[in-house]
Amino acid sequence: MGDLAGNRPRADHYAGFYDSAAGLVACVRQFVEQGLDDAEPVLIAAPDSSTRLLREHLDGQGGLVSWADMTVIGDNPARIIPAIRSFASSHHGGPVRCVAQSLWTGRTAEQRLETIRHEALINLAFADIPVSILCPYDVTLPDAGIAASARLTHPILIRNGAAQPSPAYNAGTTFPAEYDGALDPAPDDAVSLPYRDDLHLVRAFVSEHATGAGLAQRRIADLVIAISELAANTYRHTAAGGMVSVWVTASELICQIEDTGHIAEPLVGRRRRLPDGNGGQGLWVVHELCDLVEIRTGPAGTKVRVHMQLGPTAPAGGDAA
Repeated sequence: MGDLAGNRPRADHYAGFYDSAAGLVACVRQFVEQGLDDAEPVLIAAPDSSTRLLREHLDGQGGLVSWADMTVIGDNPARIIPAIRSFASSHHGGPVRCVAQSLWTGRTAEQRLETIRHEALINLAFADIPVSILCPYDVTLPDAGIAASARLTHPILIRNGAAQPSPAYNAGTTFPAEYDGALDPAPDDAVSLPYRDDLHLVRAFVSEHATGAGLAQRRIADLVIAISELAANTYRHTAAGGMVSVWVTASELICQIEDTGHIAEPLVGRRRRLPDGNGGQGLWVVHELCDLVEIRTGPAGTKVRVHMQLGPTAPAGGDAA
């Protein structure tokens, strides 16, 4: 998929580094005020800890600034691009700005990785919309890899109010190699079912194991719909059938579909299609219903791994990263 990225226009996509509360305010304020000077509507999507601070300095901007809780709209990172597109579309194609703080300390390791991959996809997602996006990063947090990832996924870096091109950013790739490895194998206690042409068996298998894991009934219905969509893609796009696997961790039920298909479009599932469109509707549904979705694809086949929280599904929030 790497060659797809090099020929597409990019969004204006900035990583802003800060090391204090005052630094966060200064970084965001400069970006927002530049937009307001040009009458560009602004969306600020951040965790509560950042939002409370930023509201003190940016509220009351004549209705041009909107606010969103990133731990809600971006709990599954694959929903962030659609949220930004929705905001942009609501302003009828005119230029807009978005502050998107998508990493915070409550993220799991899998969520952090998928968030970094989301940041890379932003560079492809807005070729048809005039949008500028600032992603703030706290460089004082202990995970130094987060700031390093920002240099790989953002074409422009901002520090102390000064913008410069990122020397680590490669416009010729979709995902940085460091964040495009294969998924870890399923654990030894995973249960698996090969399938070819019987969606009923797949649904019953997933429902049985989700019930045994204690997943809430409403979430079982969501999971069964999501896995049905993925298995149906196997039928539509391959001739060899597939494998569904299920396992449980301390906090999640995880389901994986693997088959011999290849997903050529990196943004599939992050742009809503009409049911009679050119595909992608199934993965849109999967992203909407599941707490996290990991997709790895190549000529040898595709794995899609979905996560469902076993406990309360309300966003955890936390300090911003």
